[in-house]
Amino acid sequence: MGTDESPDRDVSSEFVTASEDEGPRIEFYGGRGMSALPILFFIVWAVAQTALWRISDTSGLVAGMLIGLIVGMFFVKGSWTGYANTLFEGMTQPVAVTAIVAWLWAGMFADTLQAGGFVGGLVWLADAFGIGATLFPALTFLLAAVLATGIGTGYGTTVAFVALFFPAGVLLGANPVLLFGAILSGAVFGDNLAPVSDTTIVSAVTQDSDIGGVVASRFKYVIVAAAIAFPAYIVASGAMSGLDIAGGAQDLLVAESEPAGLVHLLSMGMVIGTAVSGRHIVEAISWGLVTAVVLNILLGLAPVSDMLLFTAPASAPASEQLSFLPFLEVTTDASAVGVGGSIYSGAAGFFALSILVLLIIAAAQIMIRGGAFQAILDWSLTNLATNVRNAELTMVGSAAMINAIITINTAAEIAIGPFISKVGERFNLNGYRRANILDAQTAALGYIFPWSGGVLVGFTEMQTLPEQYDWFETSMVVNPVEVVPFVFQGWLLVAVFVVAALTGFGREYTIDRQSEEVARV
Repeated sequence: MGTDESPDRDVSSEFVTASEDEGPRIEFYGGRGMSALPILFFIVWAVAQTALWRISDTSGLVAGMLIGLIVGMFFVKGSWTGYANTLFEGMTQPVAVTAIVAWLWAGMFADTLQAGGFVGGLVWLADAFGIGATLFPALTFLLAAVLATGIGTGYGTTVAFVALFFPAGVLLGANPVLLFGAILSGAVFGDNLAPVSDTTIVSAVTQDSDIGGVVASRFKYVIVAAAIAFPAYIVASGAMSGLDIAGGAQDLLVAESEPAGLVHLLSMGMVIGTAVSGRHIVEAISWGLVTAVVLNILLGLAPVSDMLLFTAPASAPASEQLSFLPFLEVTTDASAVGVGGSIYSGAAGFFALSILVLLIIAAAQIMIRGGAFQAILDWSLTNLATNVRNAELTMVGSAAMINAIITINTAAEIAIGPFISKVGERFNLNGYRRANILDAQTAALGYIFPWSGGVLVGFTEMQTLPEQYDWFETSMVVNPVEVVPFVFQGWLLVAVFVVAALTGFGREYTIDRQSEEVARV
């Protein structure tokens, strides 16, 4: 996920594993495995809705998760009170709230840059330098990777790039599905490598390793995947055609694009610079938002009403008297009453997704308290991790499995971290190696599964584009299922670690910590 947090905090208490004694345990008819029923119900619902019926609706996923939680309740032995309390326990986990806050801030920032014409500036720049449809996805991947590494949040990067680079690329003729995959790949790169990313911090702390050493040791894996992903996007883009917009209006829109919006490179630079200096990501994005608002007003890129607008009924007290305010509009049309502008819409677009994430984390907590999670891990430890090669493959597979269940990658990492540590220590694997295996899977698969947080946050932002641009039609919104094969960095990062487990590439044992290169704790 990647939000700037202190590396010294106790992340182990943020997501409770089934092996801990604190809190109530829940018993189910049918045994421990039945505690996974709500999550499994949701996954089936999500696959049916998005893959079989091609319905791209976050609110529909919310309904599926709610029904799954209700169905699971009927299999609880005894009172349902413990089950209900566990739902609240899960929804109050800091990892869920952290993700939501990052989305809201990033949404406001991205939509305010949209209002200031940043997309038009990108289109103008790409057209001026001859960056066409073939190169645009690869360059988008590269730039998204740089931003995500700099600010430490893959989710925030996904929001910003879907809002800004995605429509620019579509206008230039890039394939929308491939372009979305390139954005997600950049987020994977940064979430995995950024020193201030939550996943980086959690992977290091849960494996008793220092953050600097972990980042230095994982660079070789990340760069191998990226070195293949970059040209792969160029090749794929040459083979996958883009969209024709309104029968030739595409060329006109490109020709009418203006460079003025490029001033918001300063806004993005403010976010990157502030984050790299060690400030919290919320503070960094807030400074970027303030910069964007000031530039929009001073340079006439967007009026105040495009960023914040209260549309009040004429009958309201003092409406007419205060109508001179630049953010107030008086209307006699009752259906037009409300709040609008980029600051409101940027945050409001993530309300449904925020509810969904809270419910998913609650369902994961039910699975943990009910014992299904621990049962799976115990079986894996006994039957699969029989030698060092199989142990590493088990670590890769178990981390992938938990990411399919817990869709917020940081939460999944905290949940599976103790198991990864236990398996690795059995075979004396170095903490850096364990941390790298753990983080690669959570960073990658958190942006691949159609119901994962990384994909849904980008999809949610994309759904707002038809309201932002007259030429952007609802049919242009990419279904989360379609993008799965095209998150090249994610798939390649998983493949790199499968190969590393089979061949021993990069494998370090505990004794290796005595060497000067890795003895940094």
